[in-house]
Amino acid sequence: MVSRPAKDPEGTTAGRSRAGAPSAYRALLERLSGLVPGRLRLAFRYWHRARQILRTEGPGILARKVQRRLGRTAFAYAKRPPVLLALQEPFAALAFPADPAPAVSIVIPVFNNFRFTHHCLAALHRHAAAASFEVIVVDDCSTDGTTERLAAYENVRLLANEENLGFVRSCNRGARAARGDLLVFLNNDTQVQPGWLDALVETFRLRPDAGLVGSRLVYPDGLQQEAGGIVWADGSASLYGHLDDPGKPEYSYLRAVDYCSGASLAIRRSLFASLGGFDELYAPAYYEDTDLAFRVRQRGLQVYYQPLSTVVHYEGMTAGTELVRSAGVKRYQAINREKFFARWRDALQAHRPAGEQPQLEKDRGIRRRALVVDCYMLMPDRDSGSLRMVNLFAVLQDLGFQVTFAAMGLEAPEPYVSDLQRRGVECLYRPYVGSVEDHLRHHGHRYDLVVLSRADTAAELMSAALRRCPRARVVFDTVDLHFQRVLRQAEVHEDRSIVRLGEARRRQELELIARAHTTWVVSEAEKLLLAEAAPDADVRVVSNIHQVFGSARPFAERADILFIGGFGHPPNTDAVRYFCKEIFPRVRAALPDVCVLVVGSDPPPDVRALESSHVRILGYVPDVEPFFARCRLSIAPLRFGAGVKGKVNQSLAYGLPVVATSVAVEGMFLVDGESALIADDPLGFADAVVRLYSDEGLWNRLSAGGLAAMEEHFSFAAARQALQHLVG
Repeated sequence: MVSRPAKDPEGTTAGRSRAGAPSAYRALLERLSGLVPGRLRLAFRYWHRARQILRTEGPGILARKVQRRLGRTAFAYAKRPPVLLALQEPFAALAFPADPAPAVSIVIPVFNNFRFTHHCLAALHRHAAAASFEVIVVDDCSTDGTTERLAAYENVRLLANEENLGFVRSCNRGARAARGDLLVFLNNDTQVQPGWLDALVETFRLRPDAGLVGSRLVYPDGLQQEAGGIVWADGSASLYGHLDDPGKPEYSYLRAVDYCSGASLAIRRSLFASLGGFDELYAPAYYEDTDLAFRVRQRGLQVYYQPLSTVVHYEGMTAGTELVRSAGVKRYQAINREKFFARWRDALQAHRPAGEQPQLEKDRGIRRRALVVDCYMLMPDRDSGSLRMVNLFAVLQDLGFQVTFAAMGLEAPEPYVSDLQRRGVECLYRPYVGSVEDHLRHHGHRYDLVVLSRADTAAELMSAALRRCPRARVVFDTVDLHFQRVLRQAEVHEDRSIVRLGEARRRQELELIARAHTTWVVSEAEKLLLAEAAPDADVRVVSNIHQVFGSARPFAERADILFIGGFGHPPNTDAVRYFCKEIFPRVRAALPDVCVLVVGSDPPPDVRALESSHVRILGYVPDVEPFFARCRLSIAPLRFGAGVKGKVNQSLAYGLPVVATSVAVEGMFLVDGESALIADDPLGFADAVVRLYSDEGLWNRLSAGGLAAMEEHFSFAAARQALQHLVG
């Protein structure tokens, strides 16, 4: 149950903002706060705040604030309107699937308000989850026929209390009856939104230290109720982002918080039981969820707010007792706050006074911040540079950084932006951020590390980053040395215009390297090249980062040849044409039944024209893992390029042996005949493909050698070790 005082639009407690009001007016508002449903109560708060602004700041300021508020609200509706079921009859009984061993137990305490309970269940029924779940409703002696009506709902486990237990004890009773490994407490005055449960469950997988995970709560009109909570030094509590636009970047990424509301809260059942459940010291209600969060942290675990789990909360309709209701349930906020403060007085000494710098207080645990800017939104399923960067974020987070990411154009295409946010990366996007340079102007002082990825990004932002981020190490992340790739392309195609482009790129990149505090390259080969071209620069190797999976199938269960790579990258287009025209005919002469599968986004017409019964141009494929499991070998017939090749890394990480050119394996620590086969002419490349395709002993040796090279040089452990020396 929500365990903090109501908030006004500016984030101060309603009680504090009413302090100067006439006593009769204050008494009227206090009576209305206990009697009026949430939306009307908010209208009174807005009205009172408007009177304050008019009196203290004048009509002009009031008009501007109203205009901003209306603009934010309109955008909230346009971007993420809540999916709501009308709270009206008829209430047809629902049938949930039966599962004797559910992964999740959803515990819903109720007291009257059957229409809310029905629509809470209807939303659960509508928004099915990948995780299996059971529904446990604990009826706390309702007098509106709740127990009798829910008896018709199939596979809803109904626990009817014989006496009023209140919110805390009802939740504990439901938890004791649960069978799932994960418990989710859900108020009956909620309507869950698509994906809400899977986002909670996934957080426990993504963050092994997760002890407690809460949802984003929004009001039915789309305004935000809570994006995690802040507990102040005196034990009082605030809803972060209350009544603001939930689409803002600062509310939209996974982050550690002081607590989350019990209106939608997930915890492992074993942990909840070992903690003794919600502490009945706080019965009948209030502060039980906040206290649970502090006890979870005391166990060395973390409390997370997961915005990808969105729940509409009507507020104020959930379980209670007649005794509490007649006496005024709100009085337990003050009573239980004193209990909470007495218990956690020592821990609260590290917290700020109430209302002081909430933007800093909501990130109390953050010690270092990194800003990463790339040319475009990261799409790790489409290009290896994006995959490297996403994995780099995980390593930086492991090293204690809060990571903020921006694409230069501030675009935020789905599902990519949400995938970053659910992993705890703050993403900047329009219309909330006007430009990256504008963000640096206002927030550059807070960053300890700024990474400008690729030459075009660094060229545009280097000056602003050096000027606006006085305490940050500014890094130029080359991804690969563009000038080297372009000059090699010119050599292959004997094109003077490409040579001129390569020389211009060289001048640009060397200038950026000279200005940056540090430059990252992806291989020792590129570091050696820059040792001659830029001897005074601080150049470090931060290579590709991959999870090493191992081989899924033995040699005999595999067939066909794989090429993987996006066609927005010119070396890949050239490589496929070169292989199909000059190498593959020789391979087919020895292996007439073999096929080559070409996977990669945006193949151009001349690549699509290569399609035949033995060459399959598959284009973009969302899940490439099955190809690494079924193909017998992977090819990388690149004639030019730079950096470390993700296509080679990915293949080796799955235990799939590779035949490659010298350019394709440059800087990868691969040995011909031990961890890959390397050939640079068409005849030698074709012979290597045929030999590897036919020799099981060679295949097994290369598979094991490739996996060993990946573990040593390109794993998360290797990346963490390299970065630890760079960022301290």
